[in-house]
Amino acid sequence: MGKSSAPSASPTKDAPAEGTANPVFPKLLYSGSSEETQAIARDLARGLRGDETVFLVGELGAGKTMFTKGLAAGLGFADVHQVCSPTFTLMNVYPARVPIFHFDLYRLSGSDDVIDLGFEDYLGEGVVVVEWAEKIAFPIEAITVLITVEPDERRRIEIDRTGIRGDRPSQGGKPT
Repeated sequence: MGKSSAPSASPTKDAPAEGTANPVFPKLLYSGSSEETQAIARDLARGLRGDETVFLVGELGAGKTMFTKGLAAGLGFADVHQVCSPTFTLMNVYPARVPIFHFDLYRLSGSDDVIDLGFEDYLGEGVVVVEWAEKIAFPIEAITVLITVEPDERRRIEIDRTGIRGDRPSQGGKPT
């Protein structure tokens, strides 16, 4: 995997970090370790403007939180050891070049619970990362990351910019 050059100036929320290109989708990648999964996410994060929503989909233990650690590192969060799945708190916030709002919807029943959480208030205010995003039934423009555990324990990582479940993406990441 190629490394992006380090930004020479502080990036703005409206543009990806200097020296990086806008992410190209779809992507299909494979990871053989937690470190490789984090590196894939770091590379993705370096091309983000800072107002995206990233949906993480995969079975328990697939690597969603490892992917989030890589996103946080790529967005400039200094201590990725603090990144943990907010299964019981439902959301963690990490200060980086833009705020990272990390949601874990595992314990929620569905979209009504997500709306009650006030999830949509964070859209467009930073990078919103959502583990167990399949629980969201309303259309949102997002970068969807599907992590599948292969028989040899490698991770198949499919990345695409979509509206959830093939719905037409909404404007500005907000639900329609």
